[in-house]
Amino acid sequence: MIETKSTSKAATIAGWIISGLIILFYLFDAIGKIVKEKHSVDGSVALGWPIEHIPTIGFILLACTILYAIPRTSVLGAVLITGYLGGAMAVMMRTPGQPYLFPLLFGALTWAGIYFRNKKLQSLVKGTA
Repeated sequence: MIETKSTSKAATIAGWIISGLIILFYLFDAIGKIVKEKHSVDGSVALGWPIEHIPTIGFILLACTILYAIPRTSVLGAVLITGYLGGAMAVMMRTPGQPYLFPLLFGALTWAGIYFRNKKLQSLVKGTA
């Protein structure tokens, strides 16, 4: 097995800052859907979602976000969030005028945050695992 250098303190801090901001965004989005906040409902309805499905979508995102926030399950959470964002991107692409690249950006930030703070993931990506 090849030894890997430990993640630098600066990279770990950057990873937690990125992850923290992403987690806050996902929590804000999920809770807005769960409580049926007006802007969240209006945006979801504009994308074609029936009002009765919006809280369920919020609970799914909330569960994925909680898994992402817990270090032991963060990779599973990132994988599930990636699936969620893929669905969001597909829905936005079929609706004219929607900023469909935002899910791609948030997915990249989700993985960047976990990459910088997770030595095992860095080894796996670099092929030294």
